[in-house]
Amino acid sequence: MSQQQTLYLPVDGWPRCRWCAAAAGDAGYLQYHDTEWGFPVAEDRRLFEKLCLEGFQSGLSWRTILNKRPAFRAAFANFEIERMAEFGPADVERLLQDAGIVRHRGKIEAVIHNAGRARELIAEQGSLARYIWSFEPGDHALAEDGHFPTESEASRALSKDLKKRGWKFVGPTTMYAFLQSMGLINDHAAGCITREKALAARRAFQSPAAA
Repeated sequence: MSQQQTLYLPVDGWPRCRWCAAAAGDAGYLQYHDTEWGFPVAEDRRLFEKLCLEGFQSGLSWRTILNKRPAFRAAFANFEIERMAEFGPADVERLLQDAGIVRHRGKIEAVIHNAGRARELIAEQGSLARYIWSFEPGDHALAEDGHFPTESEASRALSKDLKKRGWKFVGPTTMYAFLQSMGLINDHAAGCITREKALAARRAFQSPAAA
């Protein structure tokens, strides 16, 4: 696959990963790509938020979820794990009436359920970040040949372990997207303006798993 096929050139003239073309003209989408996607994250709240939002994305576009992210944060107590773990049936009904989010009962109930599992995991591991980063692949290289998989050995391992712990909506493809976005896997395409920035951020980052 040629570099032209893996890159997108928006009106500002700076090449980005090809998937940015799905939201041509959407400055917020480009900002997400330029400043968030692929940059390492060690904050439990942000990691849990992304796990939840990846679950909600199933069957939908990330652009849809990203545009609704402020509403999701308002509806789900800013994805604070302890607060969400206390949600009950009344909260489910409240959320099903919230037009700002994805009103899917199964997904709503799943992320609330997962908050309880996250609380258990933190009690065992010390932090969600320490647990998640223990699944970081040993090779931090970017995809060089234009081949971008939808899952990996690391995403399958994480998915399998989370499922054993009772988590829902954490399949290997969903976990691969999560690992990409949180900086455990850097799949910014060769030639993308954010590629080296993400690599530099990872070099300066201390993995919580090593703490």
